[in-house]
Parts: sequence; structure tokens; C-alpha cells
Amino acid sequence: MTRIRFQQSLEDLKENLLVMAGLAEQAIQRAIEAYRVRDLSICDLVSRSEIAINRMERDIDQAALDLLAMEQPMAIDLRFILSVIKINADLERVGDAAKSISDRVRHMEQMGVAELPVDIPRMASLATDMVRKSLQSFIEGDAELARGVLTMDDAVDSMNRAAYKALTKVMEEQSHLAPQALNALMISRSLERVADHATNIAEDVIFWVQGADVRHHKSLTKKNGSQPVP
Repeated sequence: MTRIRFQQSLEDLKENLLVMAGLAEQAIQRAIEAYRVRDLSICDLVSRSEIAINRMERDIDQAALDLLAMEQPMAIDLRFILSVIKINADLERVGDAAKSISDRVRHMEQMGVAELPVDIPRMASLATDMVRKSLQSFIEGDAELARGVLTMDDAVDSMNRAAYKALTKVMEEQSHLAPQALNALMISRSLERVADHATNIAEDVIFWVQGADVRHHKSLTKKNGSQPVP
């Protein structure tokens, strides 16, 4: 494979990953809209999206592995392909989280609507914003933007903890609302996982751009700039 063809293959890999990212982000947005309006037809759209996301995950993984086998890339190109493989897996799990949320909405559809002490739409907005910014950092090769995503995770974690505390109290004190509270609790947990996957994506961008492994180290003071290094 010539260098020009190899670079084009890398661009194709990136474009396909971004298509998958769009599907995953859309799936989360649809799942939350289904929760908000209790519309099972939207849940059906989420289920169909999961099928497409799973298919793309397999295709992207295969394309990335083919490039590793045929070209044996070095330095930044190797880091890019490895990051794509890991980001691909996290996006698939974002799709899984959307499906889990829509499944909970299906359960709740048979229950009465209840006022619960949790702001699922706001939590979803924060989590999807993290996904969007982590993907923007990937598109732009911007490690500093990716580091900003790492600092956002605490807010979602805090909301999830508050939801757990408030909803378990509802289940203890208002047993007739326990099924609704349990489903809302599981939706909150799914959104916390979406934020975790966005964090993983941001960490992979930093690894690609700067060659730095920042897993388990959210608060880093060292700044290496935002330009890719070989």
C-alpha cells in the first residue's frame, strides 16, 4: 500500500467512526426524548439504531485491524488506529446505553406518570455534551479540548449520586412509586455510563495526539500543547 493510499485509508477510517458517532449520539437523544414523552415509537428507532451501530462497530474494527496487519504503522499513525479501535468500542457501548434507556421507557409506559426527584433530561444534556466535545476533540486533534471533557465527568457523577439517594428514598417511603423510581434510577445509571464512555474517548484522543496515557489521572497539570506529535 502506498503512503497516499494509506493516508486515505486512515481518513476513511476516521469518517466511518464519525458516522457511527453520529448514530450513537442520536440514539441517546432519542432515548431521552422517548423518556420525556413516553413514546414507544421512538424506542423502536433506538432499537433499529443499535443494529446499525453494532454493524458499523464490526466493520470499523475489521478495517482498523486490516491496516495494522498490512501496513504495520509506527508512532502517531499507530496511536491513531489503536485509538480508533478503543473509541469504536466506547461508541458501541453508548449505543447499548441508549437501548437500555429505551427498554426502561418501555417498562414505564405501563405505569402511571409520577413526579420523581431527578432531572433526567438535564443529566442527559450534560452526558451528551461530553460525548459531543470528546468527538470534537477527535475531529480536531485537540488534546486540550479532550482534557476539558475529563473535568466534566464529576458533574454527571454527582448528579447520579444525588439521583440514587433521592430515588432510593422514594422507594423506601412511597412503595407505590417504587417501580417508576427504580426505572429512573437505572436510566440515571445508564447516563453516568455514557459520561464514562465520553471520558474514555477523551483519554484516547490525548493518547493519540500526545502519546500520553492519562487513564485514572483526570486532573493533570502538565500541558503538552494540542498539536499531534510523532
